[in-house]
Amino acid sequence: MTILFVNACMRGEQSRTLQLCREYLEGAEDDVVEVDLAALDLKPFDAAMVAYRTEKQTAREWDDPIFALSRQFVEAEDIVIGAPYWDLSFPSALKIYLEYVSVCDLAFHYTEDARCEGICKARRLTYITTCGGFVEGANYGYEYFCGIAKMFGIPETRLVAAEGLDIVGIDVEARLDKAREQIAQLG
Repeated sequence: MTILFVNACMRGEQSRTLQLCREYLEGAEDDVVEVDLAALDLKPFDAAMVAYRTEKQTAREWDDPIFALSRQFVEAEDIVIGAPYWDLSFPSALKIYLEYVSVCDLAFHYTEDARCEGICKARRLTYITTCGGFVEGANYGYEYFCGIAKMFGIPETRLVAAEGLDIVGIDVEARLDKAREQIAQLG
């Protein structure tokens, strides 16, 4: 089985989110493929890129490099998203990545009765995040990925969150340990 780890931890090894992701993945017996979004430095789609992708999509030229990230995502059997809680969701690099992944007829398609149907192979998506404050049930980044998973046909989503890490006087290690307990329960 292949686990795709989408690393949106823009602070690199300084990231507490990345630390939790590495701990989650360290016990994995399966192949882990990491996509480091900071290193990829993806460019947002502009009119010329959209036209190019549409041309290749219409021709069903799925081997074109513009579809590489989508093909990789679609083929993964398990997906882990590591993203700190930024500006009510996640770093913009992750949204740009999703522009590359969200390809009709690769990640999803429309049925004859105009329903969106996901065609990804993943059985689950695990979203790991850390937050400076307390989100209080409004983790819009995770909620966004719940929608993406549904659209792409991924049947299960799971959340691991360590919140309150930047609050003065809080026991950061205790908060991280609580997230580690969540990870242990996921198995």
